[in-house]
Amino acid sequence: MSTTLLIIEDNEDILANLYAYLEPLGYELDCARNGKAGLDMALEGSFDVIILDVMLPGMDGVTLCRALRDKHGSSTPIIMLTARDTVADRVRGLESGADDYLVKPFSLKELEARIRALLRRGRYKENVAAAGGSLRFADIEADMPAHRVLRGGRELRLSPTGFRILCELLKAAPAIVTREELEQTLWGDAAPGGSALRTHIHELRQVVDKPFDTPLIETISHVGYRLRSESEE
Repeated sequence: MSTTLLIIEDNEDILANLYAYLEPLGYELDCARNGKAGLDMALEGSFDVIILDVMLPGMDGVTLCRALRDKHGSSTPIIMLTARDTVADRVRGLESGADDYLVKPFSLKELEARIRALLRRGRYKENVAAAGGSLRFADIEADMPAHRVLRGGRELRLSPTGFRILCELLKAAPAIVTREELEQTLWGDAAPGGSALRTHIHELRQVVDKPFDTPLIETISHVGYRLRSESEE
């Protein structure tokens, strides 16, 4: 299933850049060029993430965001775009209900990374709510409170680091988790570099994949890793 984004932005150049960058990555995009139209589209459509400019004709982004959250009860993740970079502006945007905040001019690569982060957060909440604290994909299940992993009904013994990596892959599955995202999750800004992550992935594969007929952990060259279902074989 594709990811659908609503872009509420009146700057034609920014819109063109967003379409040129995001559509080839597989996102389905829709757009509105003023606040009133954006609010109507957000309420009428079903979007995975809303990219919302602060300065809009008709209704500004902060008012629009607050209306979605407080008046209409929308929980769709929102990334707010703004040219304003003061602490007060950032606080105002987040207090209106935005999930993330990006200052213009921004990196398209960073925007896409933040979109993926919000999508993973949403999948994580849905999976945990549905599974009572567990994450499932294909024939593998991780019980997070108990730090217990089962594959095909067989209990697997993972290291703490291996367990964290597997949970990140399960949260995103079947989407890709980049090397940078895994390193940030494991080590923050103090990633050891070198082959540390590859070593942990190798150890994880020895437990999760080697004893079974079908491997689940897939390396995406120069990008990262993901879990694939048996039906993809």
